[in-house]
Amino acid sequence: MDLGKNLKYLRKTFHLTQAEISEKIGVSRVNYTRYENNKVRPDYETVIKIADFYDVSLDELFDRKNF
Repeated sequence: MDLGKNLKYLRKTFHLTQAEISEKIGVSRVNYTRYENNKVRPDYETVIKIADFYDVSLDELFDRKNF
């Protein structure tokens, strides 16, 4: 499971910057960068916001099912 890789893939697919997505989900850009680099795991609420924003399931987000 590589959450960071999946976050980066989705962000680039939607043509967003880290600043844009972090603003949309209500976290700092620094924290979002840490999520993408697998330095920090987002909390449950943030994971749900991310999945909802990209309209993917949590299984897809955590690479338990292909996009």
